Amino acid sequence: MARIAGIDIPREKRVEIALTYIYGIGLTRSKLILSSTGVNPDIRVKDLSDSDVQKLRGAAEDFTVEGDLRRQEGMSLKRLQDIGCVRGRRHRMSLPVRGQRTRTNARTRRGSRKTVAGRKK
Repeated sequence: MARIAGIDIPREKRVEIALTYIYGIGLTRSKLILSSTGVNPDIRVKDLSDSDVQKLRGAAEDFTVEGDLRRQEGMSLKRLQDIGCVRGRRHRMSLPVRGQRTRTNARTRRGSRKTVAGRKK
């Protein structure tokens, strides 16, 4: 099993797709890494040689991935919340941050609500 950036990438998938299982590496960055290392993107992870895995490991270290990236994003959100700006308050209240409407949509962000018809106050 190939282990890159602390993640066991799936053995049966093509290398190009398997690299995207690492947080912070998408398809574009995966293609960039493969072209810079010279590894064929069409072969499966189980068919990689040890030298290829070492090359990929070295190339992945050039980017901010996994724990460092998660920590960096968390610190950015915490900073917004601490200074009390609108974006930080919206994050804290679990509401959409970028100006979307909340009267009807925003179910993903707000969660499902129970409807109470004709409730007396």
